[in-house]
Amino acid sequence: MSINHLEKANLVIVGGGVFGNSIAYHYIKNNPGKKVIVLERNELCNAATSRAAAMITKVRAKKQFIPLAQRTYAAIAEMEALLKESMAIKKVGIMYLASSSAKVNELNELARTADEFGERWEFLTPHQAERKAPWLNASTAEQIIFTPNEAYCDPYLLGTFYARSARLLGADIRQGVEVHDILVHENVVHGVVTDTGIIEADCVVIASGAWAPILAKKANVSLPLAPVRSQYWITERSELFPENSPMVVLPDVNAYLRPESGALLFGIRERKSIAVSPHNVPSDISDFQFSADRGMTDLAEVIDPLADFFPAVKDIGLKHYIAGFSAYTPDNYLSMGTSSSVKNILFATGCVGAGIAVCGGVGLAFAELAAGRANPFDFSAFSIERFGNIDPFSEEWLQSCARARSVKNSG
Repeated sequence: MSINHLEKANLVIVGGGVFGNSIAYHYIKNNPGKKVIVLERNELCNAATSRAAAMITKVRAKKQFIPLAQRTYAAIAEMEALLKESMAIKKVGIMYLASSSAKVNELNELARTADEFGERWEFLTPHQAERKAPWLNASTAEQIIFTPNEAYCDPYLLGTFYARSARLLGADIRQGVEVHDILVHENVVHGVVTDTGIIEADCVVIASGAWAPILAKKANVSLPLAPVRSQYWITERSELFPENSPMVVLPDVNAYLRPESGALLFGIRERKSIAVSPHNVPSDISDFQFSADRGMTDLAEVIDPLADFFPAVKDIGLKHYIAGFSAYTPDNYLSMGTSSSVKNILFATGCVGAGIAVCGGVGLAFAELAAGRANPFDFSAFSIERFGNIDPFSEEWLQSCARARSVKNSG
């Protein structure tokens, strides 16, 4: 590897997924004339972003996520105007069904949260819910809440909209360039070492998803997250699945479902999630051998309670199995922000399965931090130092993050 080419930039972003491209867009939009470089070793948005179920959920139990998701909707509108193209997001709303008193209480709290943030919601009867989603059996639901202003999108398109908008405004976005090291001296980061040369920078943002702990370690930071497998299925097409039917969340069975081009996409939170060391995730995620058989075993463990709401699941053909890695934490909060011990480096990481929803707010937050301004959002719950001194590569840590995904039933 020849390291003889030197460049300088105001901001270097490592990772060309939805977070990295959103940061680039927001930074160059708010800091015209500055030099921002995004480095992606493969193709843009080819890892977690392109494999996301892409529900842009605003109303959720974790209130700190909501302003970030609201910013995502605002960013989409801005980019559509800038590019003079529609991203064709599907604003179909979400129905939440509760079939136990505990989940009814959670839905009541969700409704109060929606009110707090100015988001619409309404109660539905089981009959109304089934009319909206013909595949659904809502007869056991004790309470149903519908939030009509929620949407889903094509995640790859969202990520590339950020990249195209950033490029149009002057950002330098490079594919096929790998970062091998972080330039750090006396706990101050000065840039990165790539396979094409050195780039000095006033600020470096690590937005490399499942691989982020590896680069963080090179800057003497133990980044608290772990790559945990996410998985979902897409059925065959059927008239049971109108394209304008709402997304559905079933907290009692830890499942979510949404339309997908005349079929139904559905995901579960399996009883035993799988985490791997960041060192064991290949640089090209398509090289990782996800086991469809293991996925079917996970599905079989929860298929009976799922069939109570989705009776056709046992008979409908399953056309596609999609799996990937999301970066999880033991408390299911994002893991991102600054380090108290190393300066000029930021970490936009730990999406906990909510990356598509919160990407707009994450982009704006890190754009402002990288420019030396205050974060417009409250990131106190996301601190990368909240777990104390941890080893992100230890088996104990990996399993604690895997368990968190298994029990997660709300945003």
